[in-house]
Amino acid sequence: MKVMLLILLGLVAFVSALPEDVLDFEGDDAEHEQEGTPGESVTGEYTWESPEGIEFVVKYIADEKGYRVLESNAVPSAAGVRADGEQADLEGDEDDDDK
Repeated sequence: MKVMLLILLGLVAFVSALPEDVLDFEGDDAEHEQEGTPGESVTGEYTWESPEGIEFVVKYIADEKGYRVLESNAVPSAAGVRADGEQADLEGDEDDDDK
């Protein structure tokens, strides 16, 4: 009986440690998946297909620093803009003297 209780408690601990599915949507030409803890930190990915048949993908994180695109083929990469999660001064310490 004690062994069964230990196994049960172990399974409960294992399941509670898994990331929580927050959103899982699949449509005809779009999908959106998100996991994590709402209100704390979530990661996700959404895709959609343009009328021209091009598939776009956006991978993101949303946490205490805000919403940040981590990787995407839908975000321009010209003029120094990159989809690497560091698009903005999230700490508020960047000098405004350049403006």
